Amino acid sequence: MTTVFAAAVALTASLTSAVPSSAGTSAPAAERVAARSAERGGPGQPEAHDVVLAVHGGAGTALDPDHTSPAEERAYRAGLTDALRAGQRVLRRGGDSVTAVEAAVRVLEDNELFNAGKGAVFTADAGHELDASIMRGSDQAAGAVAGVRSVRNPVSAARLVMDRTRHVLLAGEGADDFAARAGLPTVTQDYYWTQRRWDQLMAAKEKERGARDGRGGDEGAGAKGADSTKGTVGAVALDGRHHLAAATSTGGMTNKMPGRIGDSPLIGAGTYAKDGTVAASATGHGEVFIRGAATATIAHLMEYSRLGVAQAAHQVLIKQLPQLGGDGGVIALDGKGTFDAPHSSPGMLYGYLTRDGRIITKIFPSESPANE
Repeated sequence: MTTVFAAAVALTASLTSAVPSSAGTSAPAAERVAARSAERGGPGQPEAHDVVLAVHGGAGTALDPDHTSPAEERAYRAGLTDALRAGQRVLRRGGDSVTAVEAAVRVLEDNELFNAGKGAVFTADAGHELDASIMRGSDQAAGAVAGVRSVRNPVSAARLVMDRTRHVLLAGEGADDFAARAGLPTVTQDYYWTQRRWDQLMAAKEKERGARDGRGGDEGAGAKGADSTKGTVGAVALDGRHHLAAATSTGGMTNKMPGRIGDSPLIGAGTYAKDGTVAASATGHGEVFIRGAATATIAHLMEYSRLGVAQAAHQVLIKQLPQLGGDGGVIALDGKGTFDAPHSSPGMLYGYLTRDGRIITKIFPSESPANE
């Protein structure tokens, strides 16, 4: 770890903001992207300042501008914006950061465009198993659920685990029963069914059969394939009392083994928050984020090596995790409102809200190119 810290300390950060200009959706795709694109800072440089809330809709899921209609673009941007607005309403009335991230993630869970809640992908046995976690930076309280099958909003179940039990993580039937007894809305498995996710499962199984038969897989899946494997949603927030919070929710990986748990419900892997350091929500190859203790390592680099949030996030996401064999991204926010969203995947869907009310959303690769 000493070597990692020494390499991280060698990075330098400068202050830059990334604020794309607004543009209409009637122009050709390339023009829309160019108009909305913002120049990102270099390695280890923050993307924005005075941020109070940020959300993500998954790494590896950036849309192809040549095959994205204006209507699709509006839908994805609206989904991210609606989530930011939900959290903004909480913060504006003096609410805490935990409630803000829960509100933001609930909106994303209710939107079938994203792989969480309603839009959850299918497991190998054509079921749905959902995971979520939430963490409060002021005292590092945390709650999580894993493998739930009947909770409409897993992030709210995670919040209840944190607030009403002495535990951090509940799984499976026990978590479902706890959420139902607590009065959370429950659903049947068909609630999560969407044609798009079913088609992704069929494509994944065909690719699997091709691999077994020696025919190879379909490498032309593009964004749809990436979307089905690395989709996750999350939020980070900084409230008026300078408290941080983070939350993450996911439907997992398309065609995953029943019972598989990724990083999203694991504190220190997919989610972490500690006042004075960082609130972070990750998305990507879950197994790698678990092995690399991704979000906790960002916080430790900040706390013990005195790195800035962008330096620490870059060190973990771009330098360390790819060496373990996976890619992904993170949204990371410190206690001063400094924000960054580094990712080694081809793209990442995310957006953020500044203190003065500006909302920025990024859905195309040119808006959020992969860090190197």
